Order: sequence, then structure tokens, then C-alpha cells
Amino acid sequence: MSTLKGAPHVGGPSPREDRQAGEPGKQLDTVNVRVDDGAATIELNRPRALNAWNAQLGADLLAALRDVAADEAVRAIVITGAGRGFSSGADLKDVSGGASTPDGRPDVYTMLTERYHPIMKLVREVPKPVLAAVNGPAVGIGCSLALCCDLIVAAQSAYFLLAFVNIGLVPDGGSSLFVPTRVGMARASELAMLGERLPAPRALEWGLINRVVPDDALQEEAAALAARLASGPTRSYAGTKRQLNNWLYARMDEQLELEAQLQQESAGNEDFLEGVTAFAQKRPPRFSGR
Repeated sequence: MSTLKGAPHVGGPSPREDRQAGEPGKQLDTVNVRVDDGAATIELNRPRALNAWNAQLGADLLAALRDVAADEAVRAIVITGAGRGFSSGADLKDVSGGASTPDGRPDVYTMLTERYHPIMKLVREVPKPVLAAVNGPAVGIGCSLALCCDLIVAAQSAYFLLAFVNIGLVPDGGSSLFVPTRVGMARASELAMLGERLPAPRALEWGLINRVVPDDALQEEAAALAARLASGPTRSYAGTKRQLNNWLYARMDEQLELEAQLQQESAGNEDFLEGVTAFAQKRPPRFSGR
């Protein structure tokens, strides 16, 4: 959830005829899926909005993940973005999919628990390796999605941003869990509370991600890693995921629930209204602490 400028163009939206998801001929409006030699690539496809998450993208991404998870021919999964960004976070024009609470505030709790959390849980629990190929900005819930994956390879010019604080919200999508388990308390606090961009090279130094490659080499690197994983010992990978999940993410459901509750509280605060207004007006927010 931030203003994104200067992100490089890496790749582009896949043509609609390349989509494959679920039954033959099925198309998704905001996600492209293709399968090649046991590796499925899921591409967020709202490039004009820098792949910002609206209700449709959340629904399409969940459907695509469920399809490739159930496909025995798929042994590795890649998640990436079309155009010049991985994902710019939640679409502020559609934060709650149009749903509101009785007091008229966005119903972000329902959106998180019914649409976004199942995505994060599926990425963590699917018995196949999941690789994030971060081709540009990974912001807010987009950052959470990348960090949820097993391995992360990023373009040199990509960056990661927990932008929630910049509009008066709290981290969600599991980032309050994924960030500290990757980089520790001090750096997690810095990313969450200061809301500053973390360039890919520094993210690599911090241990947040696995690899950084030149922008024009990202697709080739991701394809090579996906091919290696797809031809590897799938059950070994699945067992490793179970081990890591048990040690690091045993309380994931509890943390996701806490995130949703706190995010709903935050969405009812004056600071959130000011944050969204300031974002729309392209000015610094004037938070009151209320």
C-alpha cells in the first residue's frame, strides 16, 4: 500500500490463450497459469495496477493455487507478477471487496480470513516447493505472499515494503510471522514500524530472501530453479516443509487470526481514514494517534 515509482519493466502479462487452470478452457480474470514439465507458473495479472490485490485477484489466486495443488503432474510452483511489479499490495479502491461492517467501515476481517488466509495456508501446506520470483515491488499483502513461499529469488531492482503503517494499518497476510522468522525481531520491527523500502540486495544480506539476480536474468533463473525442483525428490521437499512448518509456524492459525482482528480494529481508526485520504491526495499523512 504505497506509491510506487520507477519500478523497472520485467517481463509482461502472459497472453490470455496461455492460461491453464482447472478444467480445460477455464480462464481467470486476474491470474495466468501455465504448466511446463511439472512446474506450474502462477502469474498475478493486473499489470496496470501493479498487480494490486482486489477481491477478484484474491479469488483467482486461491482458485489457481487449489488447481495446481491438486494436479499430480505439478511438482513445483512459481508465483510471479506480470509487468513491472510483483504486487503493490491491497487495492485501496477495493480493500474489503465492497463488504462493510455495521458501522460502515471496510470489513477487512472477512476479506482476510475468508480469502487471503486460505492462500497463505495453502502455500505453506501444499506438499510441493513454492518459489516466488519477485520481478519488482513486493508491497503489503504482496510482500506477505512472497515471504510465505519456500524460496525467494528477486530481480536486482526489486524491493520489499511493509507499507501497512504508512496508512495506519498493521501487517497482515502472515507477514508478522514470516518476517521475524526470517530476519529476527529487530529487523522485523524496523520494517513494520518504519515502513521503508528494503532493496533486494539488502534483503539478501538480511536473510529475508534467497537469491538476487540481474533484472534480465530473473525469468531464466526462476525457470531453472523450478525445473530443478520439479525433477527433484518431491516427497523429500514435502517432508522438509512439514518439519519447518512444525518448528516455525505451528501457531500460524493463531497469528493470522490476531492479524485479522487487529487489522479490523485499525480499519476503524481515524488514522486509517487519514492514511487513505493522504494516499489518494499524494501528500504525507497527518496522523493523530486516534
